[in-house]
Amino acid sequence: MEYITISTPHINIDQLLKWAGIIDTGGQIIPMIEDNMIKLNGKAVTERRKKVYPGDIIEIDGVGKYKVIPE
Repeated sequence: MEYITISTPHINIDQLLKWAGIIDTGGQIIPMIEDNMIKLNGKAVTERRKKVYPGDIIEIDGVGKYKVIPE
């Protein structure tokens, strides 16, 4: 598991994936959501602006598993 550090109380999942270098643009998350590739705390993500908080775990099929931690 890799760690992604954020300095805010929460962040939208599309912004988080851009911040972490997993995607280049926010629009790239749309097909990933449509294909149910992204899970947040074990549940499929259905919205690109889903809020993510420190302690949350994101799993992306074929990419990796990440834990969000505070700065």
